[in-house]
Amino acid sequence: MIKGLTITPPVLGRISIGRVIQKDGKRLPAKDDQFTITSQVQNKDGWINHPLDAKLREKNDGKLRQIPVRMLFNDPELNLRAEYTLFDRQTGRPLCVGDGEQCQRRTNNGVEQLPCPSPDRCPLAQGGSCKPYGRLYANLSEDDELGTFIFRTTGFNSIRTLAARLSYFAAVSGNKLSCLPLQLTLRGKSTTQSYRTPIYFVDLTLRDNVTLKQAVQDAGAIDKELSEHGFDQAALEAAAKLGYVNSCFGIDSEDAMEVVDEFYPVEIDDDGNDQQGDYQNGLVTNNVTSIEQGLRQSVTAVS
Repeated sequence: MIKGLTITPPVLGRISIGRVIQKDGKRLPAKDDQFTITSQVQNKDGWINHPLDAKLREKNDGKLRQIPVRMLFNDPELNLRAEYTLFDRQTGRPLCVGDGEQCQRRTNNGVEQLPCPSPDRCPLAQGGSCKPYGRLYANLSEDDELGTFIFRTTGFNSIRTLAARLSYFAAVSGNKLSCLPLQLTLRGKSTTQSYRTPIYFVDLTLRDNVTLKQAVQDAGAIDKELSEHGFDQAALEAAAKLGYVNSCFGIDSEDAMEVVDEFYPVEIDDDGNDQQGDYQNGLVTNNVTSIEQGLRQSVTAVS
């Protein structure tokens, strides 16, 4: 295996809750109130939608706020990767990647392992240039059972919620996370920091009309059936771990510049000064009224 090359799950497309727009000659991200599933191909207007996008919208009255998914691995940390990350804006290369205790940093002496004080206390992270960077890999289609779609985020809400859900579902199912019928769900909330405008984040839940008891019972049966047919889940997860640690940084950099544009933008304030956007992953507010109306329609009471 080529050293220094991060081997991630095969990616067939992207899951996003926003898009990149042109504003004053700059490429800036704009938030949305629904998911979009895109392919790996771009044209002059941006990423081309994946056929699954239209297929799922037909079942959701045109607004895609829930996506049925299956996790590839039983280990939560193999499905969701998250670190504090500082990118070089010119090349898109990660300069420093840390977990709040230790970091890997590119220096004049090569890649060094150093203490990671977290962005709030790191002199290199001033101005919001270092953020949590999460990548969730999820399977959306039985046509390719080892292929995934990637959801990228720099939002604490999405990373915290997804990490909790994955670990909880793994625990209650007896470490059979890959056999559970799950779905990504778009949620929203308002805070004082968001000036009472909606902040969107991604949650992971059981699919509609599936109880936890039934899901756990079915997961056990599916796991047993797969084992009887020779499917080796443990070997799959061991291969995934080796792929992740094959590189010092553990980050796929193929779409590096797109990641920098979408999640690490430099915005211009009213005084013409560069500033780092840190509102909902640095997203630009767009048509808040219509988004609020759409969110109200998607809210379900929980008893």
